[in-house]
Amino acid sequence: MGMMHIFIYIFLCVCTLLSYINPKKQKRKTNEKAKLPPGSMGWPSMGETIQLYSQDPNDFFAKKQRRYGDIFKTHILGCPCVMLASPEAARFVLVTRAHLFKPTYPKSKEKMIGPSALFFHQGEYHTRVRKLVQNSLSPEAIRKLIPDIEYVAISALESWASEQVIHTFHEMKKFSFEVGILCVFGHLDGKYREELKENYCIIDKGYNSFPTSLPGTAYHKAILARKRLGQILSEIISERKEKRLLEKDLLGHLMNFKDEKGNTLTEAQIADNIIGVLFAAQDTTASVLTWILKYLHDDQKLFEAVKGEQKAMYESNDGGKKPLTWAQTRNMPVTYKVILESLRMASIISFTFREAVVDVEYEGYLIPKGWKVMPLFRNIHHNPEFFPDPKHFDPSRFEVAPKPNTFMPFGNGVHACPGNELAKLEMLILVHHLVTKFRWEVVGSQTGIEYGPFPVPLKGLPAKFWKESSTQ
Repeated sequence: MGMMHIFIYIFLCVCTLLSYINPKKQKRKTNEKAKLPPGSMGWPSMGETIQLYSQDPNDFFAKKQRRYGDIFKTHILGCPCVMLASPEAARFVLVTRAHLFKPTYPKSKEKMIGPSALFFHQGEYHTRVRKLVQNSLSPEAIRKLIPDIEYVAISALESWASEQVIHTFHEMKKFSFEVGILCVFGHLDGKYREELKENYCIIDKGYNSFPTSLPGTAYHKAILARKRLGQILSEIISERKEKRLLEKDLLGHLMNFKDEKGNTLTEAQIADNIIGVLFAAQDTTASVLTWILKYLHDDQKLFEAVKGEQKAMYESNDGGKKPLTWAQTRNMPVTYKVILESLRMASIISFTFREAVVDVEYEGYLIPKGWKVMPLFRNIHHNPEFFPDPKHFDPSRFEVAPKPNTFMPFGNGVHACPGNELAKLEMLILVHHLVTKFRWEVVGSQTGIEYGPFPVPLKGLPAKFWKESSTQ
């Protein structure tokens, strides 16, 4: 977290400088109309960024909600913001009036992934590319990947069991990345896979670093690695064109696209969207999987219930000699509820950023054009009105479907995660092989959360794994 604090300090200094350069513009935006939501804008220029990052971000937002209600204003990371903590407000921004709020990301992150990645866009281009991604990640497409995902899961688990102690979150990232490669490229040549992995790791390290072009910095290294990734993807595309391969994976869908005028996607557009999907698929899924292991480890009764369900399936597959079927993955009710409750409790995506493209009025309050708007998923997921005793891990709460718009672990609306079915499938497969063949023990402190930027158990959950048959 030391580097994150340094980054925030430098960012605040830059914001302060900018405010002195153009103080009038900021004042005009906030004073055009009087009926802004309640709340505090904090210190001049710096706003409340220090308050946000000097405590658990969830406590920061929860205190604000208790004081001001479900709609409140603040000023963080150099931006005036309106926070929304009700299901109705989140739906207003993400679904019913989504055209009034554009996705917004720092330019440094757009540059890192690629400006043509679908989640940076609205409108016709976004709709077309999203449809291509959804088709390649639909249940019909991913069901064919089950044997391959099983192979990746078993290989990962066996490698963990051969180590003394593993960093669970890092290992889950490797697992999720391998599954992402499968969905994007199918069976990719080993040389390309290693090159992609190597450069992607460099980008991953630089993604949340301070954006500077100074040689040797994590950000500068990441930008160079991003260029190399573009070159590698160009080679893979050229090879496919030469061999006239018509694959049904994501790369195939993107390469074969033609609109009604015969226009195709450029190589840069294809590369940006592939890298965007790999980014979206990795950290979030890895974080949830890490929490699932923590929750199962901490609750022996729950672990036995999941193990009982999976063991019955394991035995019906001739002691694990037959692969899991799609029908079996659709019939794991106990395990599935554990996944849903892990998604609620962990709320990996605590909030999302949008920006008002015009002045918008909601519930009598003004959301000025240019202000950031943040639906707070975690606040909604931890609201006792929707989820009684929200800090208690209780998968049985999902025996009844949550009220509409109160459970949004993958977002909502046109920018909801198109890979949510794949994420749940890889979780079910990994848990199946984990509880039927392996055991694990958390090493060191078993409490605490760290943010990097997604919430994960302290130190990424160090753990020791072993094959159940060899050691009890």
